[in-house]
Amino acid sequence: MFDSTLQEPLLSPAERPAKAWRPVTDESPAVRRVLIGVALLGLAVLVLGPLAVVFAEALAKGAGAAIASLAQPDARSAIQLTLLVAAIAVPVNAVFGIAAAWTITKFDFRGKAFLITLIDLPFSVSPVVAGLALVLLFGTNSLVGGWLVAQGFPIIFALPGIVLASIFVTFPFVARELIPVMIEQGRSEEEAALTLGASGWRVFRTVTLPNIKWALLYGVLLCNARAMGEFGAVAVVSGKIRGQTATMPITIEMMYNEYLSVAAFSLAAVLAALALLTLALKSMLEWRHADQLAATRRH
Repeated sequence: MFDSTLQEPLLSPAERPAKAWRPVTDESPAVRRVLIGVALLGLAVLVLGPLAVVFAEALAKGAGAAIASLAQPDARSAIQLTLLVAAIAVPVNAVFGIAAAWTITKFDFRGKAFLITLIDLPFSVSPVVAGLALVLLFGTNSLVGGWLVAQGFPIIFALPGIVLASIFVTFPFVARELIPVMIEQGRSEEEAALTLGASGWRVFRTVTLPNIKWALLYGVLLCNARAMGEFGAVAVVSGKIRGQTATMPITIEMMYNEYLSVAAFSLAAVLAALALLTLALKSMLEWRHADQLAATRRH
């Protein structure tokens, strides 16, 4: 038989010549080199270049000038405030993230999809909008905020407002790392432990937590990195009071606008070093988690 359109014989699948198998990602060496070059160029321009400039500008007048600028009261206050906010926001989000992931993966209820959407809300809302919402809710002109100020416990332009803003923008990180892991693990191990008479807390401590520990640490690291580097929401609720409510990103901007280049870049170098340390810990956790996964699959 012939196809009248193609003027070629119609062959059955068994009669057709077998084609050589070729992987989808099997590109020629030239194409691979071009793609790798483009990736490395983008990495150099967008990441390595700016980092090199930050450290070079910080050391432009010598290491002594950089260290002296970091010893200034404003810089020390910014570093201490940033670390304090991260030390409060990260554990709170770790607890909230575990609770949210546990609720979503271990229980069936109406509104689960809506709860997942709420968890992702900080990814969609601009941090500046989140800061303005906190100002409207807890500012001195609001009912709640006015009462708190009268009681001597201000939220906006104080540490509590900065902590709330940081918690809001970093909330999804822990939950989003835990939910896929806990879905993959299922409920069988917890149900077996409960059947054997273990309490809920013991089930979590001896069964659930060991299974999610690497994902939890990974989410905590991402949460910590974002908490230390957050600018938009914190800038709205902090009031940018130098030496009191100015975190490291805000102080860097203020110093740079005042042409204090060495001080600004020195503080930026400290923030970048903290980010690189977080990245190193993240890579180490990924490596450990990959080894653990491979060992589990072998067994």
